[in-house]
Amino acid sequence: MHAAAINLRGGVSPRNTRLRGQSIIEYVLIIALIGLVIVFAGPQVSGAIRNQFNQVTNTVDSGADGDSFMSAEEKAYREAMKTVAQKEAKDWTLDEQKAAATDIAKNGTSSVVYAKAKAAMDAGTKFSMKLTNGKMMQYRIIGINHDDLADGSGKAGLTFLTTSTTISSRMNATSTNAGGWEKSELRQKMNSGEIWKLMPSDLQSKVKSVTKLTNNVGGAEKNAAVTATSDKLFLLSYSEMVPTSYWASSYPWTSSEGTQYEAFKGKVTNNYSANESLKIGSNWWERSVVPNTLSTSFLFVHDNGQPSSFGGAPDVINVCPAWCF
Repeated sequence: MHAAAINLRGGVSPRNTRLRGQSIIEYVLIIALIGLVIVFAGPQVSGAIRNQFNQVTNTVDSGADGDSFMSAEEKAYREAMKTVAQKEAKDWTLDEQKAAATDIAKNGTSSVVYAKAKAAMDAGTKFSMKLTNGKMMQYRIIGINHDDLADGSGKAGLTFLTTSTTISSRMNATSTNAGGWEKSELRQKMNSGEIWKLMPSDLQSKVKSVTKLTNNVGGAEKNAAVTATSDKLFLLSYSEMVPTSYWASSYPWTSSEGTQYEAFKGKVTNNYSANESLKIGSNWWERSVVPNTLSTSFLFVHDNGQPSSFGGAPDVINVCPAWCF
């Protein structure tokens, strides 16, 4: 090796160089490599390398477990996740729900909180928060690494669904489903209008925009293509609740507005009759238009848990916002 090919400008600073997660074996390999360089380098270069070698060795000796090489931010994150992992999911604060979602998005089933989040989802564990109008809203986890982030950076760790009858609204002022969910009055209310403003600022700051697929044409077109919207708060579609579409053969798009959420798998089995897991004590809107020649209606979940009911766009029905962290 030609000595001029080795750039030692500034040397190696064990305090500033972050060797994240290296094991002792990796350090030994690094030290062995340095030894080889010393053998083949010239005397002047060898002396400089030996000095740096001694500094790195001292640093490894003082922090062999790798923590010494973590940034303050990484250490704080690790400590925060220890706290979240030690608590039962039912006791997670909003901040801890967000932390859990972030870790699950990053680590999947290897996350230290994955099992607790899944157990809470399977049990239907309910959380609650106070809206800006003073009313309490209940919600639950329905999805884990299910929804695509609108910025294309991956999956949202957790998806939540409102389970209380705290909010109600019409879908549109007039009897039309033209433009579907995308052009609906209710979507505007949920993403920037009065329903969005009901959410506490602590929730607003944590919500991630996700991509939702919907027939945004209308129900009369049998082969309508679904298109994507970016939403902070959204309604569930028919296909996100049921395992198969009742109208799949006649209206193929009814199978393409997203896939069934994990919380409903094995529990919501009926696509045209009652399901206990969808009952909240009131009818509640879906974002799917009615799949027939009617151009006036959207689907809603009946108070008995039947997901294929439909009502006119001006009807005032309960709204169950869903969102992602």
